[in-house]
Amino acid sequence: MATFLSIAIVPAAGRSVRMGTPKLLLPWGKSNVIETVLDAWQQSRAAEVVVVVHPDDARLAEICRARSVHVVVAESPPPDMKASVQLGLAFARERFSPSERDAWLLSPADAPTLSPQVIDLFLSQHEESPREILVPRHGDRRGHPALFPWPLADEVARLAPNEGVNALFARHAVREIPLPPELAARDVDTPEEYARLKGNL
Repeated sequence: MATFLSIAIVPAAGRSVRMGTPKLLLPWGKSNVIETVLDAWQQSRAAEVVVVVHPDDARLAEICRARSVHVVVAESPPPDMKASVQLGLAFARERFSPSERDAWLLSPADAPTLSPQVIDLFLSQHEESPREILVPRHGDRRGHPALFPWPLADEVARLAPNEGVNALFARHAVREIPLPPELAARDVDTPEEYARLKGNL
């Protein structure tokens, strides 16, 4: 039983410009991309899942609500992922009143290879070192999800207009956890990436 609250923030308000079609509703396995991502979170030990959706994505919001996750519908279109993360964290702060010991996790909504095993590994590591940011390392690249101590949520709210959430990596202790390529959470931004990843199912 976890001794802290863990909250997954899933920014899902993008417009799939490079894909040319709503990519979160594309088929994946026996369901679609967004349901596969939510399955990963719900099969893990993450306590709460908060999904932020675009105000024009009624179908996506409906699908997410059917999975019993918390859905935040933006009042106006979020200009970038940072804005979606800020909305999700603001909701979590008001709804759950997290403490300094708690954690929030972040991974894109379009990463259907997200692994519950990796999520649970990070939650276990947070119990041992609750003040570090945790990120996976696959070869020479960092990946998803990232885990942040809850106090850093306040810093996200204060990021400058030209800063993204990754600015936190430069300001705080980050521990990289090496993982094999098969556990990488790979996102799908283009039809080619979607076809390549789907071909590996």
